[in-house]
Amino acid sequence: MNKFKFLSDKLEDLEKKHQFITPKVIQSPTSSEIKIKGKKYINFASNNYLGLAGNKRIIAEGIKAMKKFGVSAAAVRTIAGTTVLHQKLERKLAQFKKVDDVILLQSGFTANLSVLPTIANENDIIFSDELNHASIIDACRLSKATTLRYKHCNPNDLEDQLVKAIQKNKEGTVFIVSDGVFSMDGDLAPLPDLCKISEKYNAILIIDDAHGEGVLGRGGRGIVDHFSLHSKVDVEVGTLSKAFGVVGGFVGGKKEIISYLRQRARPYLFSSSLSIPDTACAIESIKLVSRGGLQKKLWENTEFFKNSLKSLNFDIGNSQTPIVPLIIGDEAMAKNFADLLFQEGIFAVAITYPTVALGKARIRFIVTSAHSKSQLKYAVATISLIGKKIGVI
Repeated sequence: MNKFKFLSDKLEDLEKKHQFITPKVIQSPTSSEIKIKGKKYINFASNNYLGLAGNKRIIAEGIKAMKKFGVSAAAVRTIAGTTVLHQKLERKLAQFKKVDDVILLQSGFTANLSVLPTIANENDIIFSDELNHASIIDACRLSKATTLRYKHCNPNDLEDQLVKAIQKNKEGTVFIVSDGVFSMDGDLAPLPDLCKISEKYNAILIIDDAHGEGVLGRGGRGIVDHFSLHSKVDVEVGTLSKAFGVVGGFVGGKKEIISYLRQRARPYLFSSSLSIPDTACAIESIKLVSRGGLQKKLWENTEFFKNSLKSLNFDIGNSQTPIVPLIIGDEAMAKNFADLLFQEGIFAVAITYPTVALGKARIRFIVTSAHSKSQLKYAVATISLIGKKIGVI
């Protein structure tokens, strides 16, 4: 008897529904052009917004740090895993985000898992945007608090639910949590409204700015800076693995929150610290991003690409960022579209359920500052030809 037959059946079902994921294996540095199985492709699948993943200055800092400190601290932060580099990165991030303090974690996912499960309990209520990232959803589940989902980017629905919930439970703390930029749609959270609601009802506001850092705000400081709402957001969760081109996560905010996370956040207490080269590379990356100027080409490329697709009558939703969803709907058609693009030298991934809702399948393009105008023009022309061929437009 095969005790794993239930898993084999599930895998077979994923194949039938066109939901089975097979990642491409990359044989080159991450940039606007990558190599897969010896062939070059224009890359629209990475979050390397500012083209920093292969930056020579950043690489040099990682090498220099390894020669001085080794590869790893080989311990959790609270035992022997905190080096002078970790502390320096936390200070740099706090200055960059204009917050009281920052705690450094191993990834954006673990950063989210460090917040709500640590500071919320079973007497509290969390209000979460229905399209929040999986890491936020998991954090809500682990917190043991009551979690209520509000309609996507809908402050009116949030407030209606919040008022009703407070009437029933007047004792617990209220949390509002949202992505700043939604990774599958590229739209922005209505942050000014969320700030007003959190202030009105004394709620703790948590914003995951993973796709906003390096992209939005002055010098890429993110969505809070974009809306000039510093000190209005209680907790900002961030990542170093997208625009910064490295890896790692962090939480920034009020001193008392960050201090408590250092005492009780389980990913901080029970998982080894960020590696030495990653920490050094992130410090140099923040220096480069902070100087400003890197975003100009990113936004020029984004506007060109979006306007071109709109002029061809493609549905790109309500994107307000370099995340450009080409919404197809049907899962099989979306995968076929992506396969045809790949045959023509364009790497863009079909996103299907459960990452997005059933019937909302899409190909997600991420525009970066590293893309050349000729690469973008070729992509638009190819997308147009394939779209017409398979009846998307």
